[in-house]
Amino acid sequence: MMYFFLSCVISMAAAYLLGSCNSSIIVVRLLKGEDIRNHGSKNAGLTNTLRCFGKAAAVLTLIGDLLKGVIAVILARLIFGLFGFSGSDYAYLIKSVGYAAGFFAIIGHIFPLYYGFKGGKGVLTSSSILIVLDPLSFALAISCFLLAVAVTKYVSLSSMIAAVFYPILTFVLNYFFYKEPLNQSLTYTGLVALTSAMLIYMHRTNIARLRAGTEAKITDKKRVDKDNNS
Repeated sequence: MMYFFLSCVISMAAAYLLGSCNSSIIVVRLLKGEDIRNHGSKNAGLTNTLRCFGKAAAVLTLIGDLLKGVIAVILARLIFGLFGFSGSDYAYLIKSVGYAAGFFAIIGHIFPLYYGFKGGKGVLTSSSILIVLDPLSFALAISCFLLAVAVTKYVSLSSMIAAVFYPILTFVLNYFFYKEPLNQSLTYTGLVALTSAMLIYMHRTNIARLRAGTEAKITDKKRVDKDNNS
């Protein structure tokens, strides 16, 4: 029990610290010598980076945010392995810990220790943990997001739609497709639901603008919101 507790503390702390490395802030500062939080929507995320500093900076931000989630999950697995929790006997535990580590990486992205607890909204980081944990869910979630963007032209709304489907996909795939036991499928779904709830909450200002009809569409090249999506 002591080793399990210690593994959890180290893994979650490492995931949070990793998540706190904001790709947008780092990339813009290195490439442009600027602080992304002083430009456009003031949001340290992909959309604001693209609109204010172009495609090159946005691509590097995309890669960085995706890698954070991937590395957080892999690192958690390695840490638990060092404490003896590895192999098929611990498959359920390791996957659950992966989701938990991903969640803490997202918390770090949203509330980064290194930047006054003001970061992005965690959409890319949340999706990237699935690359390691469940590639099929990742493919379906990204497809859902892209389809929603194509139909609505709203990145923020599409992110929230994908967030709603995220736990549903998790349960359906784990219980019906992977044939996982019900209690395990529900555990994974519960952890994912926490992530989805956090993502939707972080879009509360976008929700207000969507209701008011003032939210910018992805096709609005010259328009920058006061607070945009990450």
